[in-house]
Amino acid sequence: MNVSNLHCIVIGAGIGGLAAGALLARQGMQVVVLEAQRYPGGCAATFTFGAYRFDAGATVGCGFHPGGPLDLLGRELGIDWPVHAEPLAWQYRHRDLRLDLLSSRDSIISRFPRSKPFWDEQARLARTLWRLSADALPWPVSNLQDVAGLAGRALATLPDSAFLLSFMQRTALAWLASHGLDSDAEFVRFIDAQLMISVQTTSRHANALNAAIALDLPVAGTWRVEGGIGTVAQCLADSIGRDGGAVLYGKKVIRLDTIKRGALGVETADGDALATDALVANLTPESLDILDEFRPESEQDAPPSDGWSAFMLYLGVDASLFKKAGADHLQIVAPEGELGECRSLFVSASPAGDAGRAPEGQRAVTVSTHTKPERWFEAMRQGREVYEALKQEYTDKVLALLYEQLPDARGAIRSMTAATPHSWQQWTGRHHGLVGGYAQTSLFGVRGPATKYDNLFLVGDSIFPGQSLPGVVTGARRTVELLLRRAGKLGRL
Repeated sequence: MNVSNLHCIVIGAGIGGLAAGALLARQGMQVVVLEAQRYPGGCAATFTFGAYRFDAGATVGCGFHPGGPLDLLGRELGIDWPVHAEPLAWQYRHRDLRLDLLSSRDSIISRFPRSKPFWDEQARLARTLWRLSADALPWPVSNLQDVAGLAGRALATLPDSAFLLSFMQRTALAWLASHGLDSDAEFVRFIDAQLMISVQTTSRHANALNAAIALDLPVAGTWRVEGGIGTVAQCLADSIGRDGGAVLYGKKVIRLDTIKRGALGVETADGDALATDALVANLTPESLDILDEFRPESEQDAPPSDGWSAFMLYLGVDASLFKKAGADHLQIVAPEGELGECRSLFVSASPAGDAGRAPEGQRAVTVSTHTKPERWFEAMRQGREVYEALKQEYTDKVLALLYEQLPDARGAIRSMTAATPHSWQQWTGRHHGLVGGYAQTSLFGVRGPATKYDNLFLVGDSIFPGQSLPGVVTGARRTVELLLRRAGKLGRL
């Protein structure tokens, strides 16, 4: 297919948008990425604040294992990712329990010996799911071609693919119950904490197959990215440039130009109007609707009930704290209560050897907890004083849980700033600051890339398969596949 005479605009230089743009540029399409910020990455950016370089949201490199989505993408684009395998993915801490999440399940099985059959089953499911998603997984299906493609992959992975069927409509908790593990409160708490950071919900609601691949991320391996997680985005932006495309920064898209079922182009805040043959929107569906309707963001609009944002603390910390902790990534879970809203934290420190991330003898640390956005925007409507008081309340809660597990942190913090859902909305343009995609509760209610416009497609964590670097890259391949089908039709007009 010759698409070299076709233009594509990508809205947003997050990982999903950049991956899609890079793949399209490699195919010969003329690609321009428009990014409102001055640097790429979106929720997986690395930004400068004072003397520190912080990872904004995503902090753990996943999907670089042989045959993984980032490995395959790098091979296709000629990118030699500057990554180094981490022997320890992260350490889980709950009361006095310490679990090191490694490439094997040995430490977990040692603590929960009855869970071994569950992990054996999880490993088989994950192997099959990784194989099925190695290329653009045709899900959700949109036509008979997708059905045929899905059937072909299922046949190629028999009998394992048939094994998946009994899990498709099962919750993760029902899966645990089938192994008699649902009554083990400590094990369920551990599983829930893993699912919360990967599929945005707990075992009671999470789909079993989504849970199986999410639980496999530490085993598949995690990688330290030189310079911070934002380096992944910069590598993709550079790839687009090498293939004749461009990534333009400080270009905030404020409006879509459309007619009937076609998107003609976009308008930017600095007065530019750009025409295009195809559009890729690295946005949430709600943010896309705002551009489509050309209306200001109304704070009265309710965010989706299954949508999360994040409260963040960005800390400059003495390096000795994490040397004593024995891990650069810590998952800290409160003894009781619903997860999120400061009762579960993910703590990531910049590598000790990455001198550009923090002053000598210190580390740049990102601390995150899930939070629902409504309360934050209501506080902002009530006034700055109310908003700042809420920010201080959450800061105190985060620090209290952090100090429970790392008491030496009380005297080790040298710098601190906080970010809220309101911050995420300003940084990323995501309406209500939604991050991490939607709760993955069903394979049948997921959103695909298609929109009401024939030549406009979504990409990012809002579409299947959702959150994480491997998730958005896999979704980007699906977006590119559908766009190129459409481009083939354009080319024959």
